[in-house]
Amino acid sequence: MSVDDSAIAVRRVVVLAPGVVWGSLGVLAFSLTLPASEAALPAFGPVTVGIGRAVPAALLGAVCLLVARAPRPTGAQWRRLAFVATGVVVGFPLCSSLALRDTTSAHGAVLVGLLPATTAALAVVRGGERPRWQFWAACAFGMATVLGFTAIQGAGHITAADLWLLAAVGCAAVGYTEGGVLARELGGWQVISWALLLSLPFTIAVTVLWAEPWHAPDANAWLGLAYVSAISMFAGFYAWYRGLAEGGIAKIAQLQLLQPVLTLAWSALLLGNQITWATAAAALLVITAVAVTQRTRS
Repeated sequence: MSVDDSAIAVRRVVVLAPGVVWGSLGVLAFSLTLPASEAALPAFGPVTVGIGRAVPAALLGAVCLLVARAPRPTGAQWRRLAFVATGVVVGFPLCSSLALRDTTSAHGAVLVGLLPATTAALAVVRGGERPRWQFWAACAFGMATVLGFTAIQGAGHITAADLWLLAAVGCAAVGYTEGGVLARELGGWQVISWALLLSLPFTIAVTVLWAEPWHAPDANAWLGLAYVSAISMFAGFYAWYRGLAEGGIAKIAQLQLLQPVLTLAWSALLLGNQITWATAAAALLVITAVAVTQRTRS
């Protein structure tokens, strides 16, 4: 390898690797969200798990903003933060929690596999990204794998829980796309921190007024609620938005094709679900799709 080739290789590592690493950490954090929510729901109810989780997360964000003395967003940035808050602080957590009343985290994980393609489509419109056709082919392959896996698992018919999950996917895609664009200006942790604080009056009011009475929460329920508050709602978004900003929204979003597989693995380990041959086959196909998207430049 010549000196010029080495320099090019180094530049590629510097530009691409951080986004992939941060995005992967975000996916790993999010992959436990549905199992943790399922563990917390029987004791705390969908309002506390879906909306109340944002209250302690907002306090974490406030502490970070105060310590860092972060400048306040501009007026235009506040308006864009409202889309982030609506999508990922309120929309996705509440819709997914309502869905998990009537289905399992394993089922939900498969439908959430539609999120990367939805985010990529919005990134083209909002983020100004123009991936190559190979990217879209790999994305379509990953989507087809997820939908095929859904059919094999017997989830081909549409239920109320499916509709809630599809609404959750739409909300998350909006929040991910706008948050990824804003992270280039504010930084990943500041985006989620300001979005949580912007939502705080609403999340407190809804939690106080409409939360169901708690039903003797055990250690697993408390751990589940703590996880979705501190990790799913705050720390995971720090990594995820940084990955989207550094690696490109459409491209890094495809890492979430791995999330259904990881969530199914967590569900098997923590909730006792069995992993079938179909799960293993889907895992291999989805990993292949992710590998192709990560090798395709925007």
